[in-house]
Amino acid sequence: MILQSRMQQNQTMNLLLYLLPLLLLQNPTSNLSATTSHSILLSSCAAARHPDLCYSTISASPHLPSLSSHNDVIHASLNLAVSSIQNSSSRLQTISLSSATLTRRERNALLDCIYLFQDSLEELRLAESGVGASRFDAVDVEFLISGAMTNHETCIDGFSHDEVDRRLRARVLEGIDHVIRMCANSLAMVRNGTSPASRLPSTKWTERLEGEEQAEVEVNVTVAADGSGDFRTVGAAVDAAPEKSKSRYVIEIKEGRYDEYVFVGKKKVNLMFVGAGRGRTVISGNRSVADGLSTFQTATLAVEGDLFLARDLTIENTAGPSKGQAVALRVKANFSAFYNCDILGYQDTLYAFHGRQFYRNCLIRGTVDFIFGNAAVVFQDCDIQVRQPNPGQENMVTAQGRNDPDEPTAISIHRCRIGAEPGFNKSLNPSYLGRPWKEYSRAVIMQSNITEVIHPAGWHEWDGRFALDTLYYGEYNNSGPGADTAQRVNWTGYRVIYNSTEAQQFAAGSLITGSEWLGSTGFPYYLGL
Repeated sequence: MILQSRMQQNQTMNLLLYLLPLLLLQNPTSNLSATTSHSILLSSCAAARHPDLCYSTISASPHLPSLSSHNDVIHASLNLAVSSIQNSSSRLQTISLSSATLTRRERNALLDCIYLFQDSLEELRLAESGVGASRFDAVDVEFLISGAMTNHETCIDGFSHDEVDRRLRARVLEGIDHVIRMCANSLAMVRNGTSPASRLPSTKWTERLEGEEQAEVEVNVTVAADGSGDFRTVGAAVDAAPEKSKSRYVIEIKEGRYDEYVFVGKKKVNLMFVGAGRGRTVISGNRSVADGLSTFQTATLAVEGDLFLARDLTIENTAGPSKGQAVALRVKANFSAFYNCDILGYQDTLYAFHGRQFYRNCLIRGTVDFIFGNAAVVFQDCDIQVRQPNPGQENMVTAQGRNDPDEPTAISIHRCRIGAEPGFNKSLNPSYLGRPWKEYSRAVIMQSNITEVIHPAGWHEWDGRFALDTLYYGEYNNSGPGADTAQRVNWTGYRVIYNSTEAQQFAAGSLITGSEWLGSTGFPYYLGL
């Protein structure tokens, strides 16, 4: 399928190359500048995911005469994606205001879309700025574009819960597919057409965290449910925290149970939660899609501010196995890290939405797809445990959401322990390492201990043959009774990894550019295998 797609792209580009001289002959005012611009456009679009769309949209735009480099073409593609998002956002607002017959979940899903589109606009504008900079950090730009694509996929997913929701899906899809394709073109051109120097680690994140590499931190404010601190709720402390802080702002959360829903917005940068210990400081909620919410809205703790850190606490969603998707922790923040935390739920426990994320010495429990999303995320020295779902359900540890082969995202479970919570009966509910949520789903298990709770097949289908040839699922040097690969699935996309060089790309130093920022967290980590 991939080969066929590439052949179609080549045929399209050959046609464009044939037609270009004819187009120029028909326009007597064509000059050397226009010819050069078209040549640059053709060359750049050859690296795009959808080269025909790349050429047709940019050549018809006012940006064409000013194209003098590959980066100009990327910039033009991003600019057109921004315009398309603005049009889609305006149309969705019209739908939400004009439709009196919408269900609660449909209204919530539309609100998600409008909110996520604004995020995409911000991310693509940052990507545009990055492309225009003298030192082009390609990796940062790739994550920004991937984030915008994930936002749009999430919008669409909000209309997938039942037949009532799906009636709006076609209307919402109008324009969204075009935006995703434009973003995919930009991403492919960045990934396939940038110089090696642009892929070197930048220093900007360590510069923003100067002098904060010690394990001990200075507390700025304290939260205590009994009133003995600066605030009684975690949410109030977050609301009072400074915006866009250039130094780390630490919120100490005293022992206690905090029944609240906490949102760390995008402007709350450089925030850190410090609890009294796992099971002692507990942030708890019970929202689920059964309440008429989208999956995105069910999180007990939702984090969007970059450079977020948390340690020594528990985050849970207690909705239970029968209420469907119910997120305990949703992380939509770049350069976020969690250390010595419990993240507890059932279906969809941990939503690693996008960005670069790191979890060390954490306990993650759940049932169906309980580690999911489209982040580049590394789990080190964590306990990952299945628990009893509804009768007849199958446990899935991961459901990774990569929908484009150029996205720099994956779930990496490294030196962890995969098992079950006490009392789990595996004869009632089989458990698997994961299933492909999206077409290019990517997940690896490396140097981990896998208990007998995992089914010998290891992995499970999502829907028939969907994604089995395009996914990337790998296992490298694991141990334990569940690590035997003799009876694993025989999909094209599955592999046992024997080469340490191949495995190394999923270690923290590579997948999440850990050398740039993990040292500033004060948490233990290792960059390699």
